[in-house]
Amino acid sequence: MPDIDVSAAPERDHAEVLADHLAFNGKAVLDVGCGAGRITRMMARLGADVIGIDPGARQLARARAAGQVGGESYVQGTAEQLPSETGTIDIVVFFNSLHHVPINQLGRALMEARRVLRPSGRIYLAEPLAQGPQFELSKPFNDETEVRGKAYDAIMASSAQGFGHLHETVYRTDSHFKDFEAYRENSTSVKPARETYFGQNDITLRQRFEDLGEHRADGWHFPQYIRINILVPV
Repeated sequence: MPDIDVSAAPERDHAEVLADHLAFNGKAVLDVGCGAGRITRMMARLGADVIGIDPGARQLARARAAGQVGGESYVQGTAEQLPSETGTIDIVVFFNSLHHVPINQLGRALMEARRVLRPSGRIYLAEPLAQGPQFELSKPFNDETEVRGKAYDAIMASSAQGFGHLHETVYRTDSHFKDFEAYRENSTSVKPARETYFGQNDITLRQRFEDLGEHRADGWHFPQYIRINILVPV
């Protein structure tokens, strides 16, 4: 998929964009592929009752260790088999996670989201574009060009799972890491097998980190472009 023109993409905060597009207060929310729970906690602070779902035990341990900020909890599970009853959820969020679903299971994941949604529900999909400094930083060991493209194809074909397409927009945000070690921990917590690659390519990866990043007082910043799609049941 060719790069898209992001020159006019506004710089925005994730929580700001979430709050602009959806009302979370008092809503039942699933955060599918929640990782260490950062977005889960954002939505809990906005008043939602959030269940963060992730297949990774290490990621869930990090999420729980961060402490509770509101009505959030965490459950081990997958997008293809959501641990919720039919028609009980107001909002299903895939934040930087749909492209992690196996390509041949993308339709199944969207069908599961459709199953758990109430008739008035929404699906909020935030997918990183396969371009920009943050993408280039991890590309040597995590080239997601194909899977991000396939995830977008699935979103565009989601009428097959009973969805209508409500909205699409692109914005810029910065990934932020205190230092290279924090970046390495973040990358390997998702896939522990990456420890080997980091160990074998330490000097090269450190140089890439410094070349692509912007060093500020609070650490290193890497621009990333996020595309938002909102789907509704029809």
